[in-house]
Amino acid sequence: MSPPVFTPESSADVPGPAWLRARRAVAAERVAGAALPTDAEEVWRYSRIGELDVDAYAPPGPDVVTDPTVPEPLERVLAVAGERAGLVVLRNGRVAHVALDEPLARRGVVLGSLDADHAELLGTVAPYDVDYFTLLNSAFVEAPVLVHVPAGVNVDKPIAVLHWIDAAGIAVFPRTIVHTGADADVTVVEYHTSTDVAALTVPVVELDVDDAGRLHYLNVQQLGRQVWQIAYQASRVGRDATLDSSSVALGGDYARVRTDSAVSGKGATSNLLAVYFGDGESMHDFRTMQDHVAPATTSDLLFKGAVRDNAKSVYSGLIRVRKEAAGTNAFQTNRNLVLSEGAHVESVPNLEIEANDVRCSHASAVGPIDEEQRFYLESRGIEPEVAERLIVLGFFGEVLDRLPVPALAGPLRAAVMAKLMAGH
Repeated sequence: MSPPVFTPESSADVPGPAWLRARRAVAAERVAGAALPTDAEEVWRYSRIGELDVDAYAPPGPDVVTDPTVPEPLERVLAVAGERAGLVVLRNGRVAHVALDEPLARRGVVLGSLDADHAELLGTVAPYDVDYFTLLNSAFVEAPVLVHVPAGVNVDKPIAVLHWIDAAGIAVFPRTIVHTGADADVTVVEYHTSTDVAALTVPVVELDVDDAGRLHYLNVQQLGRQVWQIAYQASRVGRDATLDSSSVALGGDYARVRTDSAVSGKGATSNLLAVYFGDGESMHDFRTMQDHVAPATTSDLLFKGAVRDNAKSVYSGLIRVRKEAAGTNAFQTNRNLVLSEGAHVESVPNLEIEANDVRCSHASAVGPIDEEQRFYLESRGIEPEVAERLIVLGFFGEVLDRLPVPALAGPLRAAVMAKLMAGH
């Protein structure tokens, strides 16, 4: 194992304002006394955490490239996505570019690095000490990104936050905070990609939706094959508010996302969608919590995945209905296609219900492509490999057709198709 890299001293070397340095110092002391988790812990069961040497990576030094030019692969994404209201680009964990439509700025929308005026929003939804990796993020985050939409403001075009890694051996700790005010409406797209470098990214996302607010959030992950991602997404949904959160995960070596959604106000709704595709030796790892805190709340989770070659995926989810959350409607569905003999899937849905007068269900399915569907296509002259691709794309369509930025559905289908065609 490598000597310790993530120490209080190295945290103190990370650039940032005094108020953020003070917050980081508290977390760094906790990191120094903490141990990496192991797969003996239930929340890490089936994972590859035992393979990670976190000290083989280091925070970006002063010489790491942070060119404000938008990298060409991200330019293509922006071109397809169409008009946008704002843009933040982070290169190797550092904010390199910020732009926001001036009329929105005049109405109080804030986009860019978190400043002292909004410091209270840091950690409001995602506590700094959920686990070892949220501690690590809290100790080494360089520039938390804030998207703040004041009460009553409707942002009619998406805001994009793009993360690009092209420096080998670095560890980055992005923190994105989206605060949607009462009766406000916004769509935020967050995109993680990289070149073919070995790196570690530990993102934390905080989604806070005030009463009657509407937040549509999409996270796209197309990291390179040598990148490890260990992410945490936490949300709080207020009274009569709606969160639509979608995830598309197509890259990485080991890519983990823990999602905790607190449906906290009466009449609140949390919709959670995901598509993931693993190939080669990769692994996708999803852990979810639908936490119903208030009465008459709704959550609906649909995660659909496919694995081929020697890839693996894990889904473990819990619907928790607290005793004060009568009238809850909560649904959890995880469906998986296994496309190769060497591929493997674990799917573990769970319920924990403490209230009466609720409607809750969970469903899980793991298996190969339906042979009747395959036969139907092949009987009409479609080659077996093409039939498989069409079936997988149709399988994912239920989620891709519901993405908050419809223009991205086509390119993401093309990305899935490219993976399906690789090696054939």
